[in-house]
Amino acid sequence: MRKLVAWNLMTLDGYFEGEKPWDLDFHNHAWGPELKELSEQFGEEGDLLVFGRKTYEGMAAYWPTAEGEGKVKDYMNSMAKIAVSKTMKEAAWNNTRVVSDPVAELSKLKAEDGKTILIFGSAELLASLMKEGLVDEYRICIAPVLLGSGNPLFKKAAQQTTLKLIDSTIAANGAVILTYEVGKAA
Repeated sequence: MRKLVAWNLMTLDGYFEGEKPWDLDFHNHAWGPELKELSEQFGEEGDLLVFGRKTYEGMAAYWPTAEGEGKVKDYMNSMAKIAVSKTMKEAAWNNTRVVSDPVAELSKLKAEDGKTILIFGSAELLASLMKEGLVDEYRICIAPVLLGSGNPLFKKAAQQTTLKLIDSTIAANGAVILTYEVGKAA
């Protein structure tokens, strides 16, 4: 059985982007050797990347021509990808297929053998998967900054989700990387 892991950076006040899409300047407050190493490890751990449409479009615009990104660029471009969208019919970024029903598709894929399924960004998609109990683990990097406003990573939910901290790392720049399992008693 495969694990579904959600990964994102967010500010201490809970935003994963500023008020405008792709307003991610706060990432500079967290980036350093610890995040670089973690980012490279995702390529070894996972074999499928999942993105909501908006995140997919931004990633697809950046990664094929990214410079100086080494191992991360390699796996971002070579790994299988799913773009979740009800409006897209096809995806141009290599190894990508479009899925309109992520709950059914990811439920099926989680039951199969394989490596970790990774969701990067995609807060709206994440909210729908959380509602269905499909997320097994959250890996969150808290950037040492208060943004004041923006798009919150975690959306309003009808239920509480219990988490168990399984790892934490404090980066030299003050960022905190947290890993939580879902549904474990504290």
